[in-house]
Amino acid sequence: MFARKLAAAIMAVMVVASSAAAQAPTRIEQFKAWGAYFYQGSSGKVCYVLTVPDPKQRTPASVDHGDVFFLVTQRPGQNISYEPQAMLGYELQAGSKVSVKIDEKTFTMFTKGKSAWLENAAEEPALVAAMRTGKSMTMGAVSKKGTQTGYVFSLSGISAALKKIEGCQ
Repeated sequence: MFARKLAAAIMAVMVVASSAAAQAPTRIEQFKAWGAYFYQGSSGKVCYVLTVPDPKQRTPASVDHGDVFFLVTQRPGQNISYEPQAMLGYELQAGSKVSVKIDEKTFTMFTKGKSAWLENAAEEPALVAAMRTGKSMTMGAVSKKGTQTGYVFSLSGISAALKKIEGCQ
């Protein structure tokens, strides 16, 4: 099940990053719940780490969540370093916010379509640092239909996965 979700996540990343020069992603290594990947994009190499939420801790359990995952991307050719992003398997409510909580720290993300990014890009290093040291990460979102959704992600392996893409060139 995890492998299927991971494959779907990789394909979703490729759809977002698709261009004539983009190639299929290559897995570098798996670190517990987090995988490290790269692909050649139109502006150079793109490296990222990603995970999927615990399938038993998705709320509400009665709805189809589609493929949901969280990733952190490095795009050296675009001068982007450790950019967190949530990608969901459904359209998010226009103007809604996604909330990411790691231990006692909460971060707010703006939404567009099926994705969310930090409202304040200056908080990206703080979110990534919290992910490295945190014990648990939860995320809440609102679907286009108004359904409140929730997810629990494992942070096991995030530090090693991020270290693996540190030198992305």
